[in-house]
Amino acid sequence: MKLSSSTLYNKMNRRSFLRTGGWLLGSAAVSPLILKSQTVAGNGRPGANGRIGIGLIGTGLIMGGHLNAYASSERCDVLAVCDVHQGRLEAARRRVEASSGKSPAAFHAYEELLMHPGIDAVVIGTPDHWHAALAIAAMRAGKDVYVEKPMTLTVGESKAMVAAQKRYGRVLQVGSQQRSDQRFRKAATMVRNGWIGDIKAVHAGLGNFPPPLLQAEEPIPEGFDYDRWLGPTPWVPYFRERALGDYSGGWRCFWDYGSRKNGDWGAHHFDIIQWALGRDHTGPTRFVPKGFEGEPYQYHEYADGIRVIRDHPDRRGHMIRFIGTKGEVMVSRTGLASDPVELARAPLSVSDERLYESDNHRENWLDCIESRGTPICDVKVGHRTASICLLAGIAERLERPIEWDPKSEQIVGDNAATRMLDRPRRAGYALPV
Repeated sequence: MKLSSSTLYNKMNRRSFLRTGGWLLGSAAVSPLILKSQTVAGNGRPGANGRIGIGLIGTGLIMGGHLNAYASSERCDVLAVCDVHQGRLEAARRRVEASSGKSPAAFHAYEELLMHPGIDAVVIGTPDHWHAALAIAAMRAGKDVYVEKPMTLTVGESKAMVAAQKRYGRVLQVGSQQRSDQRFRKAATMVRNGWIGDIKAVHAGLGNFPPPLLQAEEPIPEGFDYDRWLGPTPWVPYFRERALGDYSGGWRCFWDYGSRKNGDWGAHHFDIIQWALGRDHTGPTRFVPKGFEGEPYQYHEYADGIRVIRDHPDRRGHMIRFIGTKGEVMVSRTGLASDPVELARAPLSVSDERLYESDNHRENWLDCIESRGTPICDVKVGHRTASICLLAGIAERLERPIEWDPKSEQIVGDNAATRMLDRPRRAGYALPV
């Protein structure tokens, strides 16, 4: 017999409640892992000898690195995992136990995880369409947040997250981890300090996903709450590649859940470009899709004429190529190069501007949880980068350019495009405030 989503949800809740010892009742048998001697309270700062309690929400492929890092860390404890897919949930619980020697609580519903008394911070590794709701709910519950990139699915959600972070005062890190890579930091520093002169253009390699082809409806796997996975998006028939696919594309191919390659590699590379150009709190003014009036490449352009061209083939074998009036800088996750070649090896001078230094994105987040400082890719930075990804996607879908006012954060003179800055949410999945 096939269970309805609500029946499955209730059964899973009961199982997870029983499996974790009914901690909401304050049982005397609660594990010491949950009742930490030092917790983050009030100001969000662990006490002396305290360890940060972590909850992981969404335990698919992207969460693998986070799980390994936090479960083996001496600074924190992974106290709970959460997923709407029972198989993935159990696998994550076992992996945490194998790595840390401590068994975390396992929840089907993120609302239960946020009520866990020992959790100080959460990592969100769900598909993009859940990012905003989970992050806002977590901040409202007093938790600090690490949310995978891109920060949100819509510009409207992104603005709501900025407002929520200001309202609740939590530490939020966006998973644009190239900012914590010394190669990208050096490239951004070189550009910011004018080592290659005035920037004329930037090339960024994003690649392509296959088109979001529809397939025949398939049975929903046992133990998978597909209705809750869809969440705020429209209900549509299930097939595996829509919801449970991996980096061959999967859910990232579909506009309802992501922003395709703009939100995949674009969220990384556009972020570094923003950083290098010194425009973390502003953005481009025009977005042009590939194919418009014969345009061979997608690009976006800043008010001063700097054009960021997607997938231009002449990137000298790197992910990003900055082209200046006095030289070039090329950077990827495997190396840094320049023309003239000696620039990449040159040290900074005493007068050069120093950029925020982080050598480990996750550790930077933990540092800021303890210090209540601002992480290297905070909510405002993530908002501006996400906006670029999402606006490029709007231009792509409309197959025409859009004009953007980065000061007012409004699309200029295009009502159809303006309506795409946010999306209707399915009944029962209103965005938290």
